[in-house]
Amino acid sequence: MRGENEGMSDIDGDLAACAESHARLHQTLQEIDDQTVRAPSRLPGWTVGHVLTHLARNADSVVRRLAAAAAGELVDQYPGGPAGRAAEIEAGHGRSAAEIIADLVAADHAVDAAFAGAAPGVWQRTVRAGNGELIPATQLLFSRWREVEVHHADLGLGYGWQQWPDGLVARWLPILLGELAGRTDERALMAWTLGRAPVPELRPWG
Repeated sequence: MRGENEGMSDIDGDLAACAESHARLHQTLQEIDDQTVRAPSRLPGWTVGHVLTHLARNADSVVRRLAAAAAGELVDQYPGGPAGRAAEIEAGHGRSAAEIIADLVAADHAVDAAFAGAAPGVWQRTVRAGNGELIPATQLLFSRWREVEVHHADLGLGYGWQQWPDGLVARWLPILLGELAGRTDERALMAWTLGRAPVPELRPWG
């Protein structure tokens, strides 16, 4: 279960932070060629092309859910659920660098435009998260921001966790720390915090 603070959003601030993350990512994209998109990313089993394709389809999911909220409707994050998500990534990761980059940049611009153009009342409506949970539409802002920052680092192309924005760390780290007990043995976690045991193995996030 996600932390309650994820629902707290400074809409204008989050919109600007997301747009800035997109702009930083686009700077990295200028250095990408066909060889790079086929190289391994920092995510096991995924190439750079997989990561970039996932980011583009995630952007689409943000735009689609926000548009549905504006219409008073609910839609799944990905058509076809997890299987549909995986199929879209597999179908797209083998494209040329130019195709992948153009797709992602267009998808990012669509997100920024959708966020900027959303009527104030839409943000308090409900959308569906990837796990099916119903969440306020404001959480789309934060979820896209963190998605871009984490996967930008996952590319392994010079942008790392060391460059994550202070605002993202200040907001997200307390939530992640609060979830630790649910991802590992609680006694092992406590022993580690007391300097009595090594770092415990964590179950995957998400």
